[in-house]
Amino acid sequence: MRVGVMRGGGGGGGWSDEAVVDLLADEVDAECNESDAKAGRGVAELIGEHRMLPPLVPPPEELPCRKQFSFRHKAKAPPTRIATFTCFSARVNADKPESRLIVKQKSVSVILLAGGRGKRMGASMPKQYLPLLGQPIALYSFYTFSQMIEVREIIVVCDPSYKDVFEDAKPKIQKELKFTLPGKERQDSVYNGLQAIDLTSELVCIHDSARPLVSSGDVEKVLKDGCLNGAAVLGVPVKATIKEANSESYVVKTLDRRTLWEMQTPQVIKPQLLKEGFELVNREGLEVTDDVSIVEHLQHPVYITEGSYTNIKVTTPDDLLLAERMLSMSSGKSSSE
Repeated sequence: MRVGVMRGGGGGGGWSDEAVVDLLADEVDAECNESDAKAGRGVAELIGEHRMLPPLVPPPEELPCRKQFSFRHKAKAPPTRIATFTCFSARVNADKPESRLIVKQKSVSVILLAGGRGKRMGASMPKQYLPLLGQPIALYSFYTFSQMIEVREIIVVCDPSYKDVFEDAKPKIQKELKFTLPGKERQDSVYNGLQAIDLTSELVCIHDSARPLVSSGDVEKVLKDGCLNGAAVLGVPVKATIKEANSESYVVKTLDRRTLWEMQTPQVIKPQLLKEGFELVNREGLEVTDDVSIVEHLQHPVYITEGSYTNIKVTTPDDLLLAERMLSMSSGKSSSE
């Protein structure tokens, strides 16, 4: 079966975060195809008004690239919310709505996947090392995690020839930095990273370094949901109409997009649960396309934490232009405040 995507209709009154992203994406498309498009005026003010993007951190001027060239949709909880006992659950005034789960300081091991080849980008190096406003793409999320008190260590999965990108940045962070080799498939890279985590870590946070715009606020949310449920993943409701097609490209059926979510990263899993999932996957020779699928094979519920449409994955040249535009507008607004 193949899946086809067709733009669906929209509605509503105000500007949502996905509307802003769509507007920016349309501008990039027009700029690439016609060169005379100027549809983006006023978007910077719109983003600034809604404060939907993280600031540019850290300033990129000291970190040159090593090589040249929403709408809100409430997530449904799984049938059973499984309590986990290795996380620290502190609740102050538990009878009040603002009470929330607290993840322990230095209890999270981040596995940063930075070993992909990025063939669709058509560049001479993996996409995660291309410069984005003067800084390698992979360093944006690297710095976001390094500033979070919940994070104990960052395990970078990368080719040894790119270790210096992160080692050069090490003096700027206060986290332990480790390296492991990438595997043949994504699940092999995650498995290699899992072998290097600290034995006292209570959560494993797996992130694709090609997603530079992930915000610390969204990371905090998915960490808490992962702590409570054992496994959680950032995702956003699907906006387009999704049709299932057969091998001859005829429509089989239209899927109900109210039940469909686009998965993002980070994906957060309890270490022991992830290890058990890998034992099953390796034993039965299963292939998975994302990390929480590993524990899905254990029939363990996975909670979807609603993220942001701005947490895009830079895969094509158009994605890179879109990320540059979004960061430029965000940093420009931050510097003027």
